[in-house]
Amino acid sequence: GKRKRLGTSVVYDSDESEGSDILVRKVPAKRLCIVDDDESSEKQQPDKTCPPENVSTTRKQKVLAKLKELVRQTAARRSCGSANCEDSDSEASIEEEPLYHVPLTPSEGSETDSGSMKDFVVEEEEDDDGIDSAEPVKSENQPHQKKPNPSNSELLAHYFPQLSRCDHYVHFKRIVKAFLINAIDDTFLGSLYDGTRQKKYAQDILLSLHYLDDRFIQPRLENLVCRSRWKDRYKERVDCYPDVHISLKSTKNMSCQACEMKRCCKFNVLLSGRLYNSKTLEVDDFMSDDKQVLKVGVVCANRTRVYHNLKHFKYKLYMDCSSLAELDGVEDEPVKDTVERLFSHLEENGWIQKRYSDLEGYMEDADNFQEEK
Repeated sequence: GKRKRLGTSVVYDSDESEGSDILVRKVPAKRLCIVDDDESSEKQQPDKTCPPENVSTTRKQKVLAKLKELVRQTAARRSCGSANCEDSDSEASIEEEPLYHVPLTPSEGSETDSGSMKDFVVEEEEDDDGIDSAEPVKSENQPHQKKPNPSNSELLAHYFPQLSRCDHYVHFKRIVKAFLINAIDDTFLGSLYDGTRQKKYAQDILLSLHYLDDRFIQPRLENLVCRSRWKDRYKERVDCYPDVHISLKSTKNMSCQACEMKRCCKFNVLLSGRLYNSKTLEVDDFMSDDKQVLKVGVVCANRTRVYHNLKHFKYKLYMDCSSLAELDGVEDEPVKDTVERLFSHLEENGWIQKRYSDLEGYMEDADNFQEEK
């Protein structure tokens, strides 16, 4: 049979029924779980005799009570502007004090952390406003900060020529003037490179010469070679001979003498001229009549033309300046006056600008040369 439940409670109709003769009806009542809102009741476990639905109801009520208490505490902390603020509700009144003084349960900690994060976000916005308000002050002071220190600029240009901010055309005019001086006094360029001349104008000219070699010419030459299949022997020949003549001849299937690959070679490359020093531009008369004729394909022929124009541009410019100085015919004049007069004449008739445009065209051809397929 079914087990009967023991320990039933009896509910009387009235307290006075004990002394009367009226029959009292006994009603078995179920045990009820009483929920206490006090904090001490949170540690008590529900009675084992409570039904499952009553236990879940009790947990919900506890969670709801905690949430309400946290809402009251958060509202009290934010509403209090100072330590003297008081709340009408004695249970929710909390004086403003550091958060680490308030004991937290694990469930309350997450809420408190989120509240502290909100306070942190507000402070961060205040900092952003402070930065925005400081920006106009920074912009007002910025023009004063942009003024360069002349002494620092000179030192930077002297020790790091690649960082010089001088205009390209200014560099080019310095080079033309240097070539005019060297055409009259052939020791000028040598004294620049060996460090004999230390005056400012000499150092500026040396800076411009380095700028022409290291920024204009050499990087583009290296780019043309590394993107080709040229052999080192062919490159050395093009470097040594300042004069070149490329002509179209009969087509012949053979190994290109520049890249040594099977090509339809129909161009002859004629290399000639005297060897010279790349810095002082001093000419070496050894084997001055030597010539080289090489059969190449169309791509190598075009690359040779672009490479040679840029490689020997400085030497050709110097030879033109030397020819102009020889044709001047003025004698018994200081070198400085002669150079200034020739330079002014070349600048007025546009000769310097024309040669600078030629250099820009050579550099553009090198930059736009297609990669060999």
